[in-house]
Amino acid sequence: MAIAELSIIPIGTKSTSLSSYIAACLKVLEDSDLTYEVHGMGTIIEGALKDLFDVILKMHEVPFEAGALRVVTSIKIDDRRNHVTSAKNKVTSVMAKSKSV
Repeated sequence: MAIAELSIIPIGTKSTSLSSYIAACLKVLEDSDLTYEVHGMGTIIEGALKDLFDVILKMHEVPFEAGALRVVTSIKIDDRRNHVTSAKNKVTSVMAKSKSV
């Protein structure tokens, strides 16, 4: 399983508010079977690498369909194949270690 963190930024819109574009992108995730978590500066998605790429491509297209003239999508992928993990497990591991420092 892979973990991706992405941020989609529509550019060339009529407003400085982007929340409606992002909400429309999240609809793509809601319609998928992937686990995700929304943060203030991006979204974390967990699943098979191919599924992540498929859903990220669909999400990237949403702002164009809503009239954006340009879209910048930043993606970070953690594809660990020797151990099954999740975003939550990664945070738990770091927090446990920080208490012993």
